[in-house]
Amino acid sequence: MPDDRGVPHATGPSGLTPVPAHRARVAALLTPAPVESRPLADCLGLALAEDLVAAIPLPPFDNSAMDGYAVRSVDVTGASPEQPVVLPVAEDLPAGRVDSPPLLPGTAHRIMTGAQVPSGADAIVPVERTDGGTAEVRVHASAQPGVDVRRAGEDVRVGTAVLAAGTTLGPTQLGIAAAVGAARLPVRRPVRVLVLSTGSELVEPGSPLRTGQIYESNGLMLATAVREAGGRAELLRFVPDDVASFHAALAPHLDETDLIITSGGVSAGAYEVVKDSLSGNGVEFTKVAMQPGMPQGAGRYRGGPAVVTLPGNPVSAMVSFEVFVRPALRAAAGHRQAERPGRKATLTSSLEGPPGKRQYRRALYDPATDEVTPHGGPGSHLLSAMATANCLLEVPEETVELPAGSTVDVLLMD
Repeated sequence: MPDDRGVPHATGPSGLTPVPAHRARVAALLTPAPVESRPLADCLGLALAEDLVAAIPLPPFDNSAMDGYAVRSVDVTGASPEQPVVLPVAEDLPAGRVDSPPLLPGTAHRIMTGAQVPSGADAIVPVERTDGGTAEVRVHASAQPGVDVRRAGEDVRVGTAVLAAGTTLGPTQLGIAAAVGAARLPVRRPVRVLVLSTGSELVEPGSPLRTGQIYESNGLMLATAVREAGGRAELLRFVPDDVASFHAALAPHLDETDLIITSGGVSAGAYEVVKDSLSGNGVEFTKVAMQPGMPQGAGRYRGGPAVVTLPGNPVSAMVSFEVFVRPALRAAAGHRQAERPGRKATLTSSLEGPPGKRQYRRALYDPATDEVTPHGGPGSHLLSAMATANCLLEVPEETVELPAGSTVDVLLMD
């Protein structure tokens, strides 16, 4: 049955929803985030919304690549330690001097790295090849025309797109934006995510545990995963297993939320508060042909924010986030690279997969050999192996056994 965005809830021969169909369903729920103009310092990790075109060249003028002396190369022809050329020093040119007196034949200007090369000069003699004089300089080496002169525009020409739309803005990208004179950039606003942690058995880490209680970890894990992916996360913890409390907890956040992520409460047992609360409120639940992470849900809460419900076991929750939520979240935020990098790798030991389900195993990928080794067991509660793995190894649905030496797909997590 299609949801309210017209995305069919396709099922395979087993009655389970194929992984690609659920990925498409989740992706369709998130529309592109709006564009904002932000100061450069507030753009780290965001996606550029439009090409950044250089209005000035880089370098903006011919400048010196060395501390030394601006000269005419013809004036220092044949200079050597045994027969230095002596030139009067007519000017001092520190970086930042806004005037640049021309160089007259038979003279030198002392010049610092980054200072504008004066007209008349066609080479820089590094200070190490001179006696460092200030009134006159003894030049101990000749210089070829153009040596140690950075030409205007040799890095970037006016009109060049220095950053493409969809670029994730890191330190070097923000550096080039500043270098071409941009004070602000058009970026996609981060997707606003509310992470809901439900369960009457959950307590805050650091508190004493009573019998039957566990420390809450999924909410923190998912909220930080959202932030790492470039989203803005708010964590709402310790919502009781009660339908009325669930709706009351959501109500104050709906106007400022693009996506609600829950974990747990979506299986077939009693006290499944997420499923009980969201069924009939725009969210459909399904079983996806994958391991771990079979019970899933997606839709729109009462026609408003997108909702993705994840399983409660920690590995299931994290694998589901990586497979379904992270790429959709990054695509909505405008990142050109929405997917984790993938690799083909050689399996070091045999693996068995559940028939009809796509399995995601925690694993260790060695980039030096392009080999991958399963890490920890397949259990969805075994979080320690997830914390030390650097990739997810994908076992296809139709595969019952993969012998050692097989070529497999891995999803890099680092």
